[in-house]
Formats: sequence, structure tokens, C-alpha cells
Amino acid sequence: MMEAPSAYQDVMCSRVAIRKDDPAKTNPRFWDELFLMKVNLEYLEAKLTSLDGDEVVMIKENINSLFHHCVQALEEEHQIKVVNALQTLCALFRGVHQKNKSATGFDIINMLVGFDKADLRMKDLMESLDGLLCGDGSESLKSLCLKLLLCLVTVTDNISQNTILEYVMINSIFEAILQILSDVSSRGQHGYDAVVLLALLVNYRKYESVNPYIVKLSIVDDESTLDGMGMVVHQALTEYNRQYKDKEEEDHGGFFSTLTNMVGSMFIADAEEKLSVQTNEAILLALYEAVHLNRNFITVLAQSHPEIDMAATPVSTLPATPTTPLGTTPPSLDMLNNPELPLDPNLQTSNLLITFLKYSSIVMQDTKDEHRLNSARLCLIILTCIAEDQYADAFLHDDNMNFRVNLHRMPMRHRKKAAAKNIPSRPLVCAVLDLMVEFIVTHMMKEFPMDLYMRCVQIIHKLICYQKKCRVRLHYTWRELWSALINLLKFLLSNETTLLAKHNIFHLALQVVNLFNMFITYGDTFLPTPSSYDELYYEIVRMHQVFDNLYCMVLRVSTNVGQWKEPASKVTHALVNVRAIINHFNPKIESYAAVNHISQLSEDQVLEVVRSNYDTLTLKLQDGLDQFERYSEQPKETAFFKELVRSISLNVRKNVSLNTLSQDVLLKEFSSIS
Repeated sequence: MMEAPSAYQDVMCSRVAIRKDDPAKTNPRFWDELFLMKVNLEYLEAKLTSLDGDEVVMIKENINSLFHHCVQALEEEHQIKVVNALQTLCALFRGVHQKNKSATGFDIINMLVGFDKADLRMKDLMESLDGLLCGDGSESLKSLCLKLLLCLVTVTDNISQNTILEYVMINSIFEAILQILSDVSSRGQHGYDAVVLLALLVNYRKYESVNPYIVKLSIVDDESTLDGMGMVVHQALTEYNRQYKDKEEEDHGGFFSTLTNMVGSMFIADAEEKLSVQTNEAILLALYEAVHLNRNFITVLAQSHPEIDMAATPVSTLPATPTTPLGTTPPSLDMLNNPELPLDPNLQTSNLLITFLKYSSIVMQDTKDEHRLNSARLCLIILTCIAEDQYADAFLHDDNMNFRVNLHRMPMRHRKKAAAKNIPSRPLVCAVLDLMVEFIVTHMMKEFPMDLYMRCVQIIHKLICYQKKCRVRLHYTWRELWSALINLLKFLLSNETTLLAKHNIFHLALQVVNLFNMFITYGDTFLPTPSSYDELYYEIVRMHQVFDNLYCMVLRVSTNVGQWKEPASKVTHALVNVRAIINHFNPKIESYAAVNHISQLSEDQVLEVVRSNYDTLTLKLQDGLDQFERYSEQPKETAFFKELVRSISLNVRKNVSLNTLSQDVLLKEFSSIS
């Protein structure tokens, strides 16, 4: 029944890829027999690519005919024909695009299907794929359909230039994708590919025209579908976190650990470099689109379930090559098939948001190259969307939803690694704030990631605005945040000249100072105790030199003519209450020390002076401190997402291979069907 690859090469390539006549003229059963033969994908793609321009034009009709008969074969009951037709279509899409990289999208369509028949042929193709995906047929065929669609979507570097996707917009497979995600069994088999496919389709010409996938995704309200999407994302991120943890333990054990202990921490940077593995931006993009477009998805972030130790759970893994980058493989099937596992009363509960925060803490450790920088940026954009959502803020701050979130922390010489068992159970907003503080503390470096710092500070501001608005008194170690922010200002001052050559540091300084103004003006409405407010003043007075130096710097810049005059002036005005506090309490503290003959006051003594002198302090009411600009993807983030989607598309194209499902396995599966 099945012939060797050479037979397929002889028939296919000599009759279709070389000769300009119709092969069916000399063999009326040609098309019936063709799809019973095993496909040699590499040979067919290479043959199409090797043809010169004139040869391509000569065989155009045969390519159109081959495409047409491939689509017809998808309706065959003989499953081997369907398998071979799907694989041949993939080779056609790749081969024709590879050969005609400089051609317009319309030329590609004409070469593949012919202008006059394009609408009908693509409609038939999409309807056949939709039927295979939604039907009760083989799971292997469904997987092959998704691989073909991913191949089709990613044949061009820029998916928005892939004109053939117009037919995927018109003949939507959105409902088929949702059906896969809503069904436990289908989700386990195909959820990962379905989610990545949806994320890519949502980004097709999203800024130039109405994308039906965006419209449909924004109004999905079916609970099982949204839960299914969340489960796929959760398990993919969980798998990455587990692999990272395993690699971390492996690299920090044995000889490496011994050597590090012998010579100190000189190898910390090298260790981190080794652990900076490839991130999974495709699944992260899917999470972003779900959070950004669909408010109903926010509820999925908070749904609790047992925290699964995937290393200790027996699983059957998907086929993957040893060279597959960490984090780019789908999660194991058993994890997606069994979302509800027995709940051990001693087992820590988790949710998608916790998993995402852990993932972010890994990604945000290393931002030294553009790829990792963009991954961290996407994580912060997602957190920005979450911080702006009222429902998300409500569960983030819910005292009845406490979790231990073990964030990954960058190794630093001056601090010890926190033990996981010492992490307290707290509202999730504490973990978000911890993540922001961790980033602020660990990225003050020569290649300063200004954009990421701005996003961090804005996320903190939005969370505090919610606390102020709803009078949420969060029991958090606010001093760590204040200390991090003051050290950030100190860094900006120390590196003024270097940073100003690349960045508007006054914008960031203004955001930081206004965070302090939020605490000063409204802290009595959201700080947990009166003593917390006292500690705020203590930190400002204790670190007064930083604020004094900042004022001198912005005053100098604002009184000179130059591009930074206006932004520096804004910081000058924003410092009015901070300077009032310093100028009010410093003389009181010095007087107290002189009267009591104390050379250096203790913290308690300074706090006593602060508490005793509130009444005579005069502050100015500053407007707009609790207002912020809401996130908008367009136009500010347009360039970022275009480049991100291009990168994801290239990576998906590289990793998507129809050989993920071995031809031999497929043909063996269907060989008994005739």
C-alpha cells in the first residue's frame, strides 16, 4: 500500500515540480494513488526552492492542481490520504514562500492556488481543517491540522505581510480553537498549539484593520473555555519554572558549589549566565492577549488549586529533541488532562497568577540582552494590566486569599538566600510588591533598563492608588520599598552624566518622588498602623542627604537653559513636602540630641521626636497624586509588539515540525484503515 520515499519523489517531483503538463493525462488514477504514498517533505520543499523563476511560472498550473487535490484529499475516508495531504500542503506553503520571499502576497496566492479559485480553495481548506479539529476523529490528525495552521501562519517573518491569512480571517477557526480548549481531553493533547496559534492570529494586522479573532476573544465568557486557556498557560509556565529550578539545583550542587565556596562569590555572574535560558514568549503573549482583551479572564488568574510538584508527578511527556530550548516545549499531557488532583490539606495551593509571578521573577533577573529585556518588558506589561483591573486588585488585596509565593531572587554578595519555609502567607499583592522591589534593587547597572524601571514604579503606584481608594491597610514591609526607592534616587544622582546621555532620568525621579508624596499625603488611609507612618518620616529624615542632593541637582538643571529644564522643574516642585519634612524635623532632632547630650540618636529616639512634632509641621496639598494614565497598547507599545510577534513567529517556525508526529508512527496508526 505504501511506497518508499523515492517513489513519491519520482512521481511527485518529475510529474509536478518539473514537468509543465498535467500528470493525470497519462495516468488517470494519478491523484487517487498519489496520496497513498509516503511524503518526503524535505525533498519536495528543496525541489520547489531550487526551481528558477521561469520554471516556477511553467509549473504554476500543476502546483495549483496539487493544492486543489490536497484539499480534496482531506475529505477522504482513507486516513493515510489525509495525513499525506496535510503534510504535502505544509511542504507547499513552505516551499513556495521560501522560493518567492521577495514576491507580493498576491503573487504567492496566485502561485499556490490561482487568483480565480483562491476564495473557493481556501474556503474548502479551512472548512476541512475546521471539520477535522472539531470532529471525533484521530487525535494525531488534529495535531497535524494544528501543525499545518502554525506552518501557514509563520511562513513569513512578519505575519501581517502574510496575505494568505486573510482567508483564515474570513473563514474563522476560532470556534474550533475554543472547542479544543474547553474539552479536557483535547486540551491535554492540543492545548499548547491551540493557544500559540490563537495568540499569533490575534496579532495579524491588529493595528491596520478589524481582526475578527480580537473581537471574538474579547467577548468569550464561557467558563470552561477560559479555564482551559488558563490551564494551558499555567502548565506551560509551571513546566518552565520546574525546569529552571532543576537546572539551578544542578548548577549549584557538586563540584561547582564546592568551588564557589572556596573562592567566594566570584562565580555568581557566571552561574546566572548559565541559568539564563530561553523564555517562552509565545505562551506569555497568549497570556497578555487574554488579560488585555478579555476582562472575564481575570477571574481565571485567581482560581486556586493544589500546587503541583511536576517533578514528583508521574507524567507521559511529549516527544521532544534534547536540543529543544528550555520552556518552549508544551507541558506534559497528564498535567493538562488532570486539572483536578486530590487536595492534600498540607499542600500549598496555587493559581495562575502565582505561577506567573514566579516565572516573572526568573525572567526579570537577567535583562542584559534584547531578547531577555523584551521578555521582562512583556511580564511587566501583563502586571500593569492586572494592576489596573478593579477585580484583580480586589483579589490581590483579599485578606482571605493568602499564599506563600517563593519568588526567585538574584544571588547577591551582601545578602543570604531566603529559606522557602520562612516565607509568610500573605495577600498576593505582597508578592507583586516584592517582585517590584527585587527588580529595583538588582538592576542599578551601567546598561540601565529605564523602561522597565518606569513600568515597575507605575505598577507600584497603581496598586497604592487602589489601596488609597478602598482604604486597604496592607500589612507589608513598606520600609523595604522606601529603602529601594531612595537607593534608586541615589543611583540616578551618582550616574547623572552617563544616564542623561541616554535617558530622561527626571521622569523616573518624578515618579519616585510622587510615590513618597502618596505615602506622605494619603498614608494615613492605607498604611497598616500609625507607627508605619512614623517610620516613613524616619526614613525620609534618615536619608535626607539623598533628597537634598536631588533637590540641588534638579534646581541646577531647571535654572539653566536646556532640554531638561522643564522635567527637572517638575521634580523641584514635587519635592516641596519631602523638603518640608526634612527642614522641620532635622532641627528638632539636633536640638533633642543637644539637650540630652547624645551624640547619635537611636531609631526609637528619632521616632519619639517625630511623634512629638507632627502638630507644627505644615505640608502643601498636591493634586493628582492618585491619578494615573491607563495602559493603552496603541500607539506606545505598537513597535514593541510588532517586533515581539516577529521573534515568536520565527521561533515557532523553527520549532514546528510535522515530524513531531513521526511519519512512520502516523502511517502505522492508519495502515489498518483502508
